[in-house]
Amino acid sequence: MRHLKHNKKFGRSKSHREAMVSMLVVALIKANSIKTTLEKAKVAKQLADKMVTKAKIRTLASRRLIASRLRDENAAKKIVEEVAPTFADRPGGYTRITKIGRRQSDGSEMSILAWVTEKYVPRAKVATHAGGASSDAAPAETSAV
Repeated sequence: MRHLKHNKKFGRSKSHREAMVSMLVVALIKANSIKTTLEKAKVAKQLADKMVTKAKIRTLASRRLIASRLRDENAAKKIVEEVAPTFADRPGGYTRITKIGRRQSDGSEMSILAWVTEKYVPRAKVATHAGGASSDAAPAETSAV
């Protein structure tokens, strides 16, 4: 049984799968958006988000780790120097998957994987308790008419 097995195998060996995913992320870094199948985009999104998170650290060790995972020095340099600074204040969710329909030949669900371009605006924190009213809120005034 495949309980708690969340990785997609794509009918490939482990080394082929890792190479495929890293090449998708390198293409995303170089072109800013790629068109691929939905399942491949979901797997590439995971690695791309992890690489941006590592690139935000901006240490030599993180650069080397990114270069070893992506297997491309130019892409590693670009993600650290150009891509990661644009997401400096964003806590996660650096990529977006947009479904574009099915492929004509085999009916595979196609999608576009791209970097998020909107500026991050943090949400205001809402304090709520199990009882429904927050302890910071003033008691509701009732007017007797």
